[in-house]
Amino acid sequence: MSQKTDDNGPLQVHREQVQKQWIDYNGHLNMAYYLLLFDHATDAFFDVIGLGENYSNQTDGTTFTLEGHISYLQEVREGDQLRFDTFVFDYDQKRIHYAHTMHHESENFMAATNELVTLHVSQSKRRAAPIPDTALEYLNRLKNSHQNLEKPPGLSRTMGLQQKKYL
Repeated sequence: MSQKTDDNGPLQVHREQVQKQWIDYNGHLNMAYYLLLFDHATDAFFDVIGLGENYSNQTDGTTFTLEGHISYLQEVREGDQLRFDTFVFDYDQKRIHYAHTMHHESENFMAATNELVTLHVSQSKRRAAPIPDTALEYLNRLKNSHQNLEKPPGLSRTMGLQQKKYL
């Protein structure tokens, strides 16, 4: 499910329910399925901006993910309905920096974040290629409308162990 929103908030791109087969021995969503769900949100986002599966099938262009980070904030369980919002932080002629947030629909908490950098690629040359102008225009509008939104927690940070000070 993809839907566009007005310019006052993130792009609401996807909703999906946690399936029984995705639950691990801890009784919550297995970490591998967070990536699957975020991939579904990415597909929906690219459909909205005109770089999705239809675009890839009908042109020489497609997208490859260069880097991705997932932060697991709260557990979700079988049957939970999830909502995915997308924020565009930056882009250039060939790359897009964006993030998805996963929200528990009924309890209204943020369960996870997924930050990504994607590259637009020529399928025939297997090299970076310019993003079409129509998608760049949409990305510009999204970036401008998202720049004043509060950035989801934990994005653009370095992984590592923080030193604890003990008294």
